[in-house]
Amino acid sequence: MNSGKANNLFLILGIIALLLGILMIVSHIKSGSYFIMFGIVILCLTIIPGIFTSIISPSNKVQSKYYPNITQSVILTAINILIALLVIIKLKPGLNTYINTEATNFICEILIVGITLGIASFNRKRFTNYNAFDFKIENLRIVPFIIIVSVVLLFGITSPLENFIPVPESFKKSMMDFGSQNGIFSFLLLVFAAPILEELLFRGIILDGLLKRYTSFVSILISSLLFGIVHLNPWSFINGIGIGIFSGWVYFKTRSVLPSIIIHASANLSGFLLRLFVDIPSLINK
Repeated sequence: MNSGKANNLFLILGIIALLLGILMIVSHIKSGSYFIMFGIVILCLTIIPGIFTSIISPSNKVQSKYYPNITQSVILTAINILIALLVIIKLKPGLNTYINTEATNFICEILIVGITLGIASFNRKRFTNYNAFDFKIENLRIVPFIIIVSVVLLFGITSPLENFIPVPESFKKSMMDFGSQNGIFSFLLLVFAAPILEELLFRGIILDGLLKRYTSFVSILISSLLFGIVHLNPWSFINGIGIGIFSGWVYFKTRSVLPSIIIHASANLSGFLLRLFVDIPSLINK
């Protein structure tokens, strides 16, 4: 195994360890801290030499031709999580004193993903001198197909898998509160803001850059893992992985971000409509 493949393998190992640790901590499993420390150590040992190399040889064409690589994608994801924690801890409580929870969530989503997307767009422009997105759909007949598959994927695969993960009592209230939100701001958040901003970031920039450096399998897997991890809980992580893999495959085939937005919006709209007809709190309590 050459050094490049070994480096990528260790990066994936570090990401998975960090991911598992965060999900365990969020789920109040204390041993998750050991996974986080292990993941950080692996990522530092893998990333720091690459950063040092890029500093001492900034003219390396391979380093600057495409953006992002795996390391830069992990950094973007970490930035997104840090911004999310800052917004949730510092800003959200204050906003809730002036506006309702659904409007607060809508604003927070735009801030969190919007700032990360701005950073990613700036860096892509700086590294590649290119910062456009393709929204064309060459064959409109794929639209019904991707909508149907995204809904089937949500209710037929990812949602049943979620049921295998027990929900801690301490986490049930927040899940029930979010599941009972069915106002206009929740609709705008789930069907427009999140699909557009998150797909531009994770498919339009991250996956697009990875596909230019690595195989489609590695690129789609890494972008899907990172997409899952930013949701910061194991239940949304499963949905993120499922939707991310399908959305990533469609992006790989079309190289257009619009089908990915439609996939994401269709899945979220299905979940939103479910709130109107199903008692989510009682479903969670089962």
